[in-house]
Amino acid sequence: VQLQASGGGLVQAGDSLRLTCAASGLIFTSYIMAWFRQAPGKKREFVAAITRSGASVEYGESVKGRFTISRENAKKTVYLQMNSLKPDDSAVYYCAARSKVLIAVTPGDYDYWGQGTLVTVSS
Repeated sequence: VQLQASGGGLVQAGDSLRLTCAASGLIFTSYIMAWFRQAPGKKREFVAAITRSGASVEYGESVKGRFTISRENAKKTVYLQMNSLKPDDSAVYYCAARSKVLIAVTPGDYDYWGQGTLVTVSS
Protein backbone atom coordinates (compact mmCIF):
# COMPACT_ATOMS: atom_id res chain seq x y z
CA VAL A 1 0.00 0.00 0.00
CA GLN A 2 1.25 3.45 -0.90
CA LEU A 3 -0.26 6.82 -0.09
CA GLN A 4 1.57 9.58 -1.92
CA ALA A 5 0.83 13.07 -0.62
CA SER A 6 1.74 16.16 -2.59
CA GLY A 7 0.87 19.81 -3.02
CA GLY A 8 2.51 21.35 0.01
CA GLY A 9 4.59 24.49 -0.16
CA LEU A 10 5.31 27.93 1.20
CA VAL A 11 2.42 30.38 1.08
CA GLN A 12 1.36 33.58 2.78
CA ALA A 13 -1.41 33.96 5.30
CA GLY A 14 -4.76 34.12 3.55
CA ASP A 15 -3.63 32.06 0.57
CA SER A 16 -4.98 28.70 -0.56
CA LEU A 17 -3.42 25.32 -1.28
CA ARG A 18 -4.77 22.01 -2.45
CA LEU A 19 -3.17 18.83 -1.21
CA THR A 20 -3.49 15.58 -3.11
CA CYS A 21 -3.07 12.02 -1.91
CA ALA A 22 -2.82 9.29 -4.51
CA ALA A 23 -3.40 5.75 -3.26
CA SER A 24 -2.22 2.47 -4.70
CA GLY A 25 -2.12 -1.13 -3.60
CA LEU A 26 -5.48 -1.07 -1.83
CA ILE A 27 -9.15 -1.27 -2.70
CA PHE A 28 -9.68 2.46 -2.41
CA THR A 29 -13.45 2.32 -2.04
CA SER A 30 -13.06 0.13 1.04
CA TYR A 31 -11.25 2.82 2.99
CA ILE A 32 -12.13 5.94 4.86
CA MET A 33 -9.53 8.54 3.94
CA ALA A 34 -8.26 11.25 6.23
CA TRP A 35 -5.78 14.05 6.61
CA PHE A 36 -3.77 14.67 9.74
CA ARG A 37 -1.07 17.21 10.43
CA GLN A 38 1.86 17.50 12.76
CA ALA A 39 3.75 20.65 13.65
CA PRO A 40 7.22 20.50 15.25
CA GLY A 41 6.98 19.52 18.91
CA LYS A 42 3.27 18.84 18.73
CA LYS A 43 1.10 15.74 18.54
CA ARG A 44 -0.38 14.58 15.28
CA GLU A 45 -3.71 16.36 14.86
CA PHE A 46 -6.86 15.26 13.03
CA VAL A 47 -7.73 17.59 10.15
CA ALA A 48 -10.46 15.96 8.07
CA ALA A 49 -11.87 12.62 6.99
CA ILE A 50 -14.26 11.36 4.35
CA THR A 51 -16.24 8.15 4.18
CA ARG A 52 -15.80 5.54 1.49
CA SER A 53 -18.55 6.86 -0.74
CA GLY A 54 -17.76 10.48 0.02
CA ALA A 55 -21.21 11.00 1.47
CA SER A 56 -20.00 12.07 4.92
CA VAL A 57 -17.11 14.21 6.06
CA GLU A 58 -15.76 15.38 9.38
CA TYR A 59 -13.37 18.20 10.25
CA GLY A 60 -11.19 19.20 13.12
CA GLU A 61 -12.42 22.27 14.95
CA SER A 62 -9.49 24.43 13.93
CA VAL A 63 -10.13 23.99 10.19
CA LYS A 64 -13.92 23.96 9.97
CA GLY A 65 -15.19 26.42 7.41
CA ARG A 66 -11.77 26.81 5.78
CA PHE A 67 -10.75 23.32 4.62
CA THR A 68 -12.65 20.92 2.38
CA ILE A 69 -11.91 17.23 1.92
CA SER A 70 -13.05 15.36 -1.18
CA ARG A 71 -12.24 12.19 -3.03
CA GLU A 72 -12.34 10.77 -6.54
CA ASN A 73 -12.73 7.01 -6.24
CA ALA A 74 -12.11 6.40 -9.92
CA LYS A 75 -8.69 8.04 -9.53
CA LYS A 76 -7.99 6.60 -6.07
CA THR A 77 -7.28 10.12 -4.91
CA VAL A 78 -8.25 12.26 -1.96
CA TYR A 79 -7.89 16.02 -1.81
CA LEU A 80 -7.67 18.67 0.86
CA GLN A 81 -8.57 22.17 -0.28
CA MET A 82 -7.19 24.65 2.24
CA ASN A 83 -8.40 28.23 2.13
CA SER A 84 -7.70 31.26 4.32
CA LEU A 85 -4.51 29.69 5.54
CA LYS A 86 -3.01 30.86 8.82
CA PRO A 87 0.51 30.53 10.22
CA ASP A 88 -0.90 28.02 12.75
CA ASP A 89 -1.73 25.74 9.81
CA SER A 90 1.98 25.22 9.19
CA ALA A 91 2.77 21.52 9.58
CA VAL A 92 3.55 18.33 7.78
CA TYR A 93 0.28 17.03 6.39
CA TYR A 94 -0.28 13.28 6.19
CA CYS A 95 -2.95 11.30 4.45
CA ALA A 96 -4.18 8.11 6.06
CA ALA A 97 -6.49 5.21 5.27
CA ARG A 98 -8.83 3.32 7.58
CA SER A 99 -10.59 0.10 6.69
CA LYS A 100 -13.49 0.45 9.15
CA VAL A 101 -16.93 1.91 8.43
CA LEU A 102 -16.90 4.85 10.83
CA ILE A 103 -14.66 7.90 10.75
CA ALA A 104 -12.08 8.08 13.52
CA VAL A 105 -10.08 11.07 14.71
CA THR A 106 -7.27 9.22 16.46
CA PRO A 107 -4.10 8.47 14.48
CA GLY A 108 -3.86 4.96 15.96
CA ASP A 109 -7.16 4.03 14.34
CA TYR A 110 -5.73 4.33 10.83
CA ASP A 111 -4.13 1.45 8.99
CA TYR A 112 -1.92 3.12 6.42
CA TRP A 113 -0.05 6.42 6.21
CA GLY A 114 1.60 8.48 3.52
CA GLN A 115 4.96 10.16 3.83
CA GLY A 116 3.65 13.67 4.41
CA THR A 117 3.89 16.98 2.61
CA LEU A 118 5.10 20.17 4.25
CA VAL A 119 2.89 23.25 4.39
CA THR A 120 4.42 26.49 5.61
CA VAL A 121 2.29 29.60 6.02
CA SER A 122 4.11 32.87 6.55
CA SER A 123 2.52 35.84 8.29
